[in-house]
Amino acid sequence: MTPEMGLLWEVSFAEFLFVTVILGGGGAWMIGRSTALTWSGWGLLAFYLMLLTIAVRFIHFSLFNGTFFLPLSHFGTGLYYAVVDYIVLAAIAAAGRIFVRNRQMARQYGFLDRVSG
Repeated sequence: MTPEMGLLWEVSFAEFLFVTVILGGGGAWMIGRSTALTWSGWGLLAFYLMLLTIAVRFIHFSLFNGTFFLPLSHFGTGLYYAVVDYIVLAAIAAAGRIFVRNRQMARQYGFLDRVSG
């Protein structure tokens, strides 16, 4: 595969969609869900997302001939696409966290939704 080097994807859009959005996004959703269920903070979510981003970058590197952080000549490119992956995964994880947290709050404090009359 020859790299296309788009703004969001490095090799191809299909590869970005499959690895980052579907595979990594599923993991990010579960990270957001688990931090909401355990009432953990956003800092723990950010740390878990950093680990997931490294795993996603490694999949891009090993399966689709993308860049990783080593050798140092490719560090800048690898870091750029890692930041892009992190932002996409953070958005999905935040959506999962907010979705689960809203369900928790509605179940726990359902009396706040009732209309007084």
